[in-house]
Amino acid sequence: MARRENPEINAGSMADIAFLLLIFFLVTTTMNVDSGVSKKLSEKPPKDYVPPIIKEKNIFVVLINRNNELLVENERMQIKDLKDAAMKFIDNGGGIGNAGEDGSPGKPCDYCQGEKSPLSSDHPNKAIISVQSDRGTEYGMYIKVQNELLRAYTELRNKLSLKKYQMTFDQLENAYDEAKKSSKDKSEDLKSKVEFIKTAYPQIISDAEPTS
Repeated sequence: MARRENPEINAGSMADIAFLLLIFFLVTTTMNVDSGVSKKLSEKPPKDYVPPIIKEKNIFVVLINRNNELLVENERMQIKDLKDAAMKFIDNGGGIGNAGEDGSPGKPCDYCQGEKSPLSSDHPNKAIISVQSDRGTEYGMYIKVQNELLRAYTELRNKLSLKKYQMTFDQLENAYDEAKKSSKDKSEDLKSKVEFIKTAYPQIISDAEPTS
């Protein structure tokens, strides 16, 4: 009796199909790209630049330890309370602001709504927020802190813009962007208003070197 042989399977076509599927998935698959935090670096000062003397009361110190705990002005604080504490510091208005570019003397903050405490910041253009993290601090916690500080500036700018121009600062910026496309005169007027609000509450956030 003749011996029956098992038929062989032609795997050539299967390899072609697998190769085509591989190409298909490579072409159609989308990959997430991590994006960093947008940060504008300060310009390099000239060689003969002499840094100004900064009063300790004009620095708002925010520390984040390796356990993601906040220490603000030497006191423990929850992340939910950081925005209000920063606003209170920035808007204190307890002294004289920086002198003007034309050499005119600095003036008290006539738009600040703070307590005007002599122990806190003199003026929004002198108020510096210093953030220092630990090398063990989680990236997410660092971002939360930055977001709360930016929210403080945004809220202060919106309040001042509503008081002076009957619209929030966000609406003012949007109106300026639209005006640039149509009316030059209107855009110049809106530009001066935007710059006034930015100058009134400049975002001065300093990132100190992380601790080990």
